Amino acid sequence: MSHPFHRATRGSTVLVGSVLLVGVVVVLAAGVGVAVLDTAASTPDPVRPTMLSVSVSGGAVTLTHDGGAPLDVRTLRVRITVEGDELAYQPPVPFFSARGFRPGPTGPFNAASDPRWTAGERASFEVADTNDPALTAGDDVVVRVYDGETPLAVLRTVAS
Repeated sequence: MSHPFHRATRGSTVLVGSVLLVGVVVVLAAGVGVAVLDTAASTPDPVRPTMLSVSVSGGAVTLTHDGGAPLDVRTLRVRITVEGDELAYQPPVPFFSARGFRPGPTGPFNAASDPRWTAGERASFEVADTNDPALTAGDDVVVRVYDGETPLAVLRTVAS
């Protein structure tokens, strides 16, 4: 005697198994897609590099923040060389009065100013005659700016 449900049961098992397998694949693909999109959405925007420029006129050194993220001058170090020789005294930014420099730097290099240096702002100081070497017209001047130990810029100019 044959059972009429035996064949129908076997055929439906293959069909149910196939549907379940397709369903598992669809659910896994959706999970992977959500994870990839979530990772892409949480990736931070790339940081724009900081752009600085320098000019030297007489003993005045002026640095301009030309673009990029704001800088906190309290974490900056500025190192200056004239004709390949480092200044005997380097500017301790921010400051008001420091050995080797005339009092009263401008912009965020002045200790009384907002320490946040943003694009478009200028910061300057004047090298005093007591610093060595003296800045004279035609000298090659290199200004290196660091954020902590990280180099931000190496700026070269000729003093006017």
